[in-house]
Amino acid sequence: MARRNGKKKKDIVVEQEQAAVEPTPAMTAAAGALAGVVARFVVGPLDVLKIRFQVQLEPIGRGGLPSKYTSMRQALVTIVKEEGVKGLWRGTVPGQLLTVPYTAVQFVALQQCRHLAQQYGVQDKPHLRTAMPFLSGAVAGAAATIASYPFDLLRTTLAAQGEPAVYRSMTEAARGIVKQNGVRGLYRGLGVTVLEIMPYAALQFGLFDAFNKACDRARARMDPARADDPASGLQIFACGLAAGMLAKLATHPLDVAKKRFQVAGLQRSVSYGQRVTPEAVRTLKQVVHDIAVKEGLPGLFKGAMPSIIKAAPSAAVTFAAYDWFLYHLPRLLNHNAAAAADGNGSSSASQRPLH
Repeated sequence: MARRNGKKKKDIVVEQEQAAVEPTPAMTAAAGALAGVVARFVVGPLDVLKIRFQVQLEPIGRGGLPSKYTSMRQALVTIVKEEGVKGLWRGTVPGQLLTVPYTAVQFVALQQCRHLAQQYGVQDKPHLRTAMPFLSGAVAGAAATIASYPFDLLRTTLAAQGEPAVYRSMTEAARGIVKQNGVRGLYRGLGVTVLEIMPYAALQFGLFDAFNKACDRARARMDPARADDPASGLQIFACGLAAGMLAKLATHPLDVAKKRFQVAGLQRSVSYGQRVTPEAVRTLKQVVHDIAVKEGLPGLFKGAMPSIIKAAPSAAVTFAAYDWFLYHLPRLLNHNAAAAADGNGSSSASQRPLH
């Protein structure tokens, strides 16, 4: 009987620990930042490959000047041969510094959008309820981009420069860009980036939400007893993978244009091909038109393969890691707080005077 009662008490404790409190903005920011750091490191080499293709002006597989990079495999081998394995992680420091505020702000903004939607009854209106994840994603993406943009530009600059390096560190790159273009040089291409990130984030979060709901409905049809079960880690990973891939494919031409803005004026070695001049990136319309005319339609999809291969696992890892951190961080903090309270209580009791 005692064992049975003991088991019940243990079950009650477990149930209390699993009764998740509403995550605070700070907790959401921490989970988002940690998830972004994990994802950024995992897909770092694919990001470098994508950027090298995107800023390469020479058409691939056409007449004229030969392009330095012709395929993913050839680019991978060339970078390792010329720059070593570390070349595949060029721009990692500013990339991580970009990721922390970006993902933190993104998930906090998303959470706040959802709270506002509930507060104003948007969830009760079917036509708005469907659009809300897409709108929330767009707002969250724009807010995160504005909060972290200089690190994005520095990451792209360091990843694109190759060898010999124009800048040896993130600090040196920042100083060089400010010296050449003023502080506003750190925000070159911000407008194009916001224009690119809003549809990308809208599709990423909107499709992720739609795919998850579809999986939940399918699970409920197959096994009604599991209709209220939370999404599994595998479901979250798979939905994030599909959402990231489709979102990146749909917005890739804007990403290519954005990279041209970011590296304009970078004096990298001529062995990497023609340089992007500041005069070539005055407007988005001009950039897209020039790419289409000089490099053909495939030019707007340069780096699409490593970009999609990167975006899919990046989104999957980010969503899965975010869900994991958001679940475990509150429990870890609650456990530590409870342990500290117990310790203080014991200490006070031992110091109480005897009567």
